[in-house]
Amino acid sequence: MEIKHITVNGLDLAYIEQGEGPLALLLHGFPETPGVFRHLMPELAKAGYHVVAPYMRGFAPSQVPPDGSMLMKDLIADANALHDALGGGGDAIIVGHDWGGFATWGAAALAPERWSKVVVADVPPVRFYERRAAVPEQIHKNSHFYFFQMAIADQLVPANDFAYIDWLWDHWSGDIPGFDSTQDREEGKDALREPANLRAGLGLYRQNFPSEVFGTDAWEMGRLLAELPTQPTLYLHGSEDPVVNEEILADIVAALPKGSDGALLQGVGHFPMVEAPEEVNKRILAFLGE
Repeated sequence: MEIKHITVNGLDLAYIEQGEGPLALLLHGFPETPGVFRHLMPELAKAGYHVVAPYMRGFAPSQVPPDGSMLMKDLIADANALHDALGGGGDAIIVGHDWGGFATWGAAALAPERWSKVVVADVPPVRFYERRAAVPEQIHKNSHFYFFQMAIADQLVPANDFAYIDWLWDHWSGDIPGFDSTQDREEGKDALREPANLRAGLGLYRQNFPSEVFGTDAWEMGRLLAELPTQPTLYLHGSEDPVVNEEILADIVAALPKGSDGALLQGVGHFPMVEAPEEVNKRILAFLGE
């Protein structure tokens, strides 16, 4: 698929696209690229959407921001600026996974006039993270949050052809027979191979989860994402990604506006768009068609 470029917020962002119609903006996370949406994009295009999946700022071939900012406020600003630059209207939809999910929560809440429906996968609203924050299994699953704060991560993460990223995929994925993440791992590594790109990727954690204030009232990202969208929202989460269980999922859906829905995808890990694409696509298309 051809990689195109667009300038928003003074940055050159690369993107791929399919289809024509209302804008469908798909936002990826770490350590991913828009390739994680390869199964969803053609289905949304067939459903009549102009589907655009940008490479996040700092992830090659998008530009590394000159000021180095990977702050959530700038990720949100990129999403909403892309809406304008791509000719999006009030019927646009936004879909996000992982860090793209965080940005989606914020973009939808801050600019509800831009996005008619919202889909987020595997990053619940921040208010729900504290529910399992003290569970040892969850602390272990989130160990990368703490490791990435260390300067030595710049040397250790790319060692042995980014063996740590291979480990993350194994650590976060469910046990899906026949699922092969090789393409996703390699594309994610390629987006971070240059030291500047890797610093940007690690900057997501260092800048948005600073050790001095993370979890306190002074935590900027927590304040920024405190409000939920007012639009109908679909929240999807893999059952093997333990930050959310059935009880928490029910509470998330109850906190979202009328017309919202959610699902805990059984046997699926942190990457549902590629681990269980048929189920994910079916649920998203049914939600958009309602």
